[in-house]
Amino acid sequence: MASAKLTRRTTLAALAGGGLSLATQPVWAETPLILEWRDLVPEEEGETMDRLRQMGVVNHGQMSTGFEQQTQAQLTRDFDGRVVRLPGYMAPLDFDGTGVTSFLLVPYIGACIHVPPPPPNQLVFVTTEEPYAARGLFEPVIVTGVFGASATETQLAEVGYSIVADKVEAFR
Repeated sequence: MASAKLTRRTTLAALAGGGLSLATQPVWAETPLILEWRDLVPEEEGETMDRLRQMGVVNHGQMSTGFEQQTQAQLTRDFDGRVVRLPGYMAPLDFDGTGVTSFLLVPYIGACIHVPPPPPNQLVFVTTEEPYAARGLFEPVIVTGVFGASATETQLAEVGYSIVADKVEAFR
């Protein structure tokens, strides 16, 4: 850990009965671990996810990506409780005024909207106390915050991971 400074953060503590429960707990400040989407799948699924990433944009009306949601997708717990940075595309879920307060972070443009969603191990539910002023649907962003494997279901898809974001930034 980069620092012995103790900070307080709201972290996703548990999922009980299909609902999210939040708890405040101390977390050691640390330099964020930079993740790639491939890091979120078991080694044996890595090649499939590489093909998914290479697909790029999914066109409206395209009925299949070949990577339809598998509810039994394996999750990794290697990064639970760690502060991470992960780039992706924002699929907004909740707003506060003009800012987004929760969204799905997805690996490619069009995921969850025009086609069947990717597997849960390629979806991250992001919450932020500071609303993010998104410039449009599927804006590329990079999210920094506390990561956890925590299966939940949203109106768009079953999701395998969560990040309680300290920072959401436009990705360039």
